[in-house]
Amino acid sequence: MANIGYHASHEQFKPSELLKYAQMAEQAGFTHALSSDHFHPWSENQGQSGFAWSWLGAAMQATPTLSYRVVCAPGQRYHPAIIAQAAATLAEMFPQRFWLTVGSGQALNEYITGEHWPCKSDRNTRLKECVDVIRALWAGETVTHHGLICVQEAKLYTRPQILPLIIGAAITVETAEWLGSWADGLITISRPPEKLKKVVDAFRRGGGEGKPMILKVQLSYERDEQTALQKAHQQWRNNIFKNIVMTELRSPRQFDAAGEFVQPKELYEHVRISADPQQHIEWLKKDIELGFDELILHNVNREQQQFIEVFGEKVIPALV
Repeated sequence: MANIGYHASHEQFKPSELLKYAQMAEQAGFTHALSSDHFHPWSENQGQSGFAWSWLGAAMQATPTLSYRVVCAPGQRYHPAIIAQAAATLAEMFPQRFWLTVGSGQALNEYITGEHWPCKSDRNTRLKECVDVIRALWAGETVTHHGLICVQEAKLYTRPQILPLIIGAAITVETAEWLGSWADGLITISRPPEKLKKVVDAFRRGGGEGKPMILKVQLSYERDEQTALQKAHQQWRNNIFKNIVMTELRSPRQFDAAGEFVQPKELYEHVRISADPQQHIEWLKKDIELGFDELILHNVNREQQQFIEVFGEKVIPALV
C-alpha cells in the first residue's frame, strides 16, 4: 500500500499555521509531507507565500516521524548550487527524510527576477543542466559549467552520507516520458484515471519503470458536498487551467482575472469533491492500483483541522 502524506500549502496559510497542521497530520497518522515553494500565491484570496526552505528546517525538527518533499524550479529564481546546498543541509540534518522534487517552473514565481522567461523546451534543457550540477556538487566535485546556467569553481563541503533522491515533476505525457530517462522518480497531480494512466505509462516507457512515483491529490472535503464545492471554488478555481496557461501567467491578479470565468461545476474534473470519506478511499485505491508509492493529499479548502482529523480516523487506516 502507499504512504499517505499531507500537502503544506504555503500559498494558502501562514508558515506558523502550516507548522501546526503538519504536527496535527503527524499525530493523525500521515507519514509524509509535501511543501509547495511559491513566491506568489495563485490568487489574492489565498494571500500567502512563506519561504519553504526556512519552514522546512523548523517543520522537520517539529515532526520527527514525517518525511518531506519540496517542489522547486532551479535555474532562474534559484541558482542550482544554492538548491544543492539547501537540500544537502536538510539531508545531513535529517537523514533519509528528505527528497528534492524539481520542475521547469511557472512564470508566477520565476519571472520576479526580471530575466527572460524561456520557452518550455529551453526551460527543460535548463532544468536538466541544473540537476546535473546538483548531482555533481553532491558527489563532491568542483563544478564549472557554462550553459543556460553558469557555475564557476563551486564545491559543496557539507554533504549528507545518504543523498536524497531527485524527483521530476510532470503534468504532460511528453514531460513524464522525458523525466523517465534521468529523474529518480515522478511526481504529478491527480486527474481522471484514464488521463493519469497515460502519464504513468509515459514515465515508465521513458525509463521510469521501478522508480518511485508520487501523486499530489487535489481534493475538497467538507461535511456536505455543496459546501466542499463552494469552498474549493473559492480557493482553487484559478488552478485548473491547462499547463500552457498555468506556466505563463505572471501574477495573482492575472490568475484572478482568468478565474472569474470558472464555474463551480468545472472543478469536478480537477478536484475530488466529496463529503463521503468512503468515496475518497475508493479514489485513492485506484491511484495505488496505478502504482503510486506516495499519495500527498491536498485539501484545497481552508478547513484543514477537520480534514486531518477525519482522514486520520477514517481514510488512512483503510489504505495502510
